[in-house]
Amino acid sequence: MVRFAEKVIGVIPARRGSKGVPKKNIKPLLGKPLIAHTIEEARKSKYLDRIVISTDDPEIAEICGELGAGVVVRPSEFATDTAPTELALIHVVESLSRGGYEPDVVVTLEPTSPLRTHQLIDRCIEVLWETGADSVISVKKIDACLGTIAEGRFEYLIKNQPRRRQDREPLYLESSTVYVTRTETLLERGSVLGERLYAVVVDEDEAIDINTPLDLVIAEAVMRWRQGRGSHDGPTH
Repeated sequence: MVRFAEKVIGVIPARRGSKGVPKKNIKPLLGKPLIAHTIEEARKSKYLDRIVISTDDPEIAEICGELGAGVVVRPSEFATDTAPTELALIHVVESLSRGGYEPDVVVTLEPTSPLRTHQLIDRCIEVLWETGADSVISVKKIDACLGTIAEGRFEYLIKNQPRRRQDREPLYLESSTVYVTRTETLLERGSVLGERLYAVVVDEDEAIDINTPLDLVIAEAVMRWRQGRGSHDGPTH
């Protein structure tokens, strides 16, 4: 893959508030703050020129600074429960542009996806370049029979699906693991999603997203499983 001559920034949005898991972004996970796992993988990327944390929390800012990441202090009005993440992304772009750095591509990396790999980050960026897309998202495959409930009645989204999971038509769920967006699209649409939207399918473990205390338990179990699997992946005799 030949890299395009574009500036690519990784932005990790990490506001203070979290109702499901208080101080979620810096909760310990396998001996490190949750956000550290995202920073470490982002730093391994072949394409990210800069990595910046957008936060309104001095404690998060201090921890991320110690981990070697840049910090842009987010205004409080962009850090409410109802404020879309895009406001924080645009604030980062505009703040850095005043200092002379103007990225062509913004990669959004939520800190709540600690199992995301740098290979996935790079693959999503490559798809943007290969396809001419204005945005790329990560998705995970779903083989379930999904539906809606109206007045107690269940209606399948796809009618007459086979009962065997392997025979069903797959659906795909936005995984919130990686978003790659051209800066002009972000600024013009106020969204990480453009009109020419492409997708990269992620493994189920990479798509784990931390929203509840149980998610933290699951993520740590999967990380330990990964470590154990890796220790047995060496050459055999």
